Amino acid sequence: MKSFLKFILAFGPGIFAIGYTIGTGSVTSMIVAGNSFGMDLLWVLLCSCLFSGVLIYVSGTYYLFTGETALFAVRKHIPFGKAIAIAIILTVGIGQWNSLIGILGITSNVIFEILLINFPVIESHKYFVVLTLAIIMIAVFYFLLIKGNYSIFEKVLTLFVSIMGLSFIFTLFFVFPLPSEIIVGLIPKIPKVEGAGILIAAFVGTTMAAATFLSRPLFIQGKGWTKYDHIVQKNDAIIATVLILLISGSIMAVASGSLHGKGIDITHVLDMSGALEPSAGKFAVSIFFAGTLSAGLSSIFPCLMIVPLMLGDYNFGKLDVSSGRFKLITAIASILALSVPIFGFNPIQGQIFTQVFNVFGLPLVVLSFLILWNRKHMNLPGSKVVINIIMAAALVFSIIIMVNGLIDIF
Repeated sequence: MKSFLKFILAFGPGIFAIGYTIGTGSVTSMIVAGNSFGMDLLWVLLCSCLFSGVLIYVSGTYYLFTGETALFAVRKHIPFGKAIAIAIILTVGIGQWNSLIGILGITSNVIFEILLINFPVIESHKYFVVLTLAIIMIAVFYFLLIKGNYSIFEKVLTLFVSIMGLSFIFTLFFVFPLPSEIIVGLIPKIPKVEGAGILIAAFVGTTMAAATFLSRPLFIQGKGWTKYDHIVQKNDAIIATVLILLISGSIMAVASGSLHGKGIDITHVLDMSGALEPSAGKFAVSIFFAGTLSAGLSSIFPCLMIVPLMLGDYNFGKLDVSSGRFKLITAIASILALSVPIFGFNPIQGQIFTQVFNVFGLPLVVLSFLILWNRKHMNLPGSKVVINIIMAAALVFSIIIMVNGLIDIF
C-alpha cells in the first residue's frame, strides 16, 4: 500500500489529463457505445488514445524546450495566430463549459440515486434535492479553486482519479466481453444506424479533449519541471495515456458484456444501475456508481478552470489561478454549470450532446501543434517523422469525426 500511494502521489500533470479526459461524459459515451454497438467502437477509442498520447507528449515537450505555453506560442509564431488562438479559446471554452453542465447534472443525479436507496421519501422531491446537491458541490469546488493552488488541485484530482480507476477496473472482473468481440472491435467501421455519427463525435470529443493538450504546458509550469525533466514528462504522458485507454476500455467492456443485445435503452442515470445489476450484482453496481461519481468530481475542477487558464496562456503564457479574472470567470462557469439541475434536463442525453461540441476546436488545436512542432531551428527531441505522421493522421481523423458529427446533427 505504501508503494502504491507513493506511485499515485508521484503522478505529475498527467493526472489533469485524466481529469479532463475521463469524466461523466466519457463514462456516458462509453456506456451508450457498449450498450448500442458492443465492442465495435474499440478502434475509435484506440485511435483517440494514440493520438491523444502523442499530443500530450508534444505539448509538454514543446514547453520544456522553448518555455512557451500553447496559446502564447500560437499567437506569437503562427500566421493569423491571434485569430486562431481566439477561435480555439471560443470553441474549446464552449465545449468544456457544455461538458461541465452535463457533468454536474449526472453527478448530482448519481448522488440522488444513492440517497434514494436509503431514503425513499425523497423521491417526490427529486428536483429540489438534485438542485440542492448540485449547488453544494459546485460551491465547494469553487471555494477550493479560489483558496487553493496547483499542489492542492493535484492532490484532490489524484484522490478522485484513483477511486475512479480502481472502481471501473474492479467492475470489469464481474462482467467481461468475449475475446472475439474485442478483436472484431479493433477493425475500423462506422455502424450504419441513426445517431452513430453523433455518438462517435461525442466519443472522440471526450477522449481527444483539446483542453488536455492546451493546459498541459501550464500544469507542467505549475509543477516546476524543466527540460532536464524531459524523460519524466515523457513517462508521465505515457502512463496517463495507458490509464485513459484502460479505464475507458473497462467501462465500454462492462457495458458491452452486460447490456449489449438486450434491447435496453440508457436514458436515465438509474437505467445504468438496473441494467448492470442482473449481470454484476448489487456490490459491483455500487462500485461502478462510485467510479461514475469520482469521474464527475475529477472533471469539475479542470472544466471550471479551463477558460481563465486559456486567457492567461494567451496573454502572458503563465498559469493563472489567483487573479481576480480567474475568480470571476470560474464563478460564471459555476453558475452556468447549474443549467441541467435548474431546468430539469435529462442528464444522460444532455451529456452526450454537450460532448459533441468538444470536437469542433480539435482540428485547429492539432493543426497548431503540428505547425509549432515543425518550426525551423527547433532542437526538439524524438523522431520528428514518426510524430509528424501520427499528428497528421490525428488531424485527418479529427476532421472526419467532426464532419460526421455535423452531418448527423443536421
